[in-house]
Amino acid sequence: MELRQLRYFLTVAEELHFGRAAERLHIVQSAVSQQLRRLERELGTELFARTTRTVRLTEAGDRLLPYAREMLGLQARAREAIDELRAEQAATVRLGTSSGLGDWLDAVLTAFNRHAGYAPLELVTGSTEQRLAQVRAGDLDAALLRGERTAPGLEFLPLWQDVLVAALPAGHELAGRETVELAELADLPLRLSPRSRNPALHDMVMRSCTTAGYAPALGPEFTNDQDTLAAIGHGKPSWTVFYASHAGQLPVPGVVFRPLSGPVPVMWTYLAVRDGPPRTELRALIEACYEAAERGRA
Repeated sequence: MELRQLRYFLTVAEELHFGRAAERLHIVQSAVSQQLRRLERELGTELFARTTRTVRLTEAGDRLLPYAREMLGLQARAREAIDELRAEQAATVRLGTSSGLGDWLDAVLTAFNRHAGYAPLELVTGSTEQRLAQVRAGDLDAALLRGERTAPGLEFLPLWQDVLVAALPAGHELAGRETVELAELADLPLRLSPRSRNPALHDMVMRSCTTAGYAPALGPEFTNDQDTLAAIGHGKPSWTVFYASHAGQLPVPGVVFRPLSGPVPVMWTYLAVRDGPPRTELRALIEACYEAAERGRA
């Protein structure tokens, strides 16, 4: 007697129809009939009374039914017990995250669940330097960060490129364009995070403006998403930049996001890990990041 046969038996007993039972089991009807005939031969009795129009349980089938349910229930509980043990034994992966990852982070977490099974993942925030120090010390397994860099004892795995878009007042004349030339923003104050807080982004934007032929007029600093976008939408005209993957998650009244051209500011995202072979759970995270990057390029 096999658990598979009992599962087929229970499904037919619930449906009283071989065709519907086969559909529930996602197998062909002949396979259901074959396994039930083998079960009946094993038990030496018929479990179903079949006619061309009806299927019903025999007395033997009625007697077997509660035992089949009990045995399949025990199988399910055994699986749950092993799954719980695997979850308890799986080491937590601690990942440092960067602000504004948007859809990329969702894609990484989804892929990690597929690759790592029951390994728990903890997300940790902090400045870039804090996260790098934590990776180096072993307090974090890895950290997502933007901008190329080197650091002793660390390896930086390139993942994907993020395009920057402009956040503009919805009432500004440039908001009506599908794409905004970077040079057209020369007279509009730029709200930017101070270099001390985000050197990679600060340098990227300033360098792009210089390439476009001007030094931007700096307005009030970029503080946080909510306050800065509210000021752009309802205060004096100004603009700022967002990563395109993040902007799509920020519908804000009074503000529009527009692609930039001439040149297009682009930033690489990296995964910082310690030198040396990764443990199993970290390898799953690395594979998840690469999968998310590949899907984003598709």
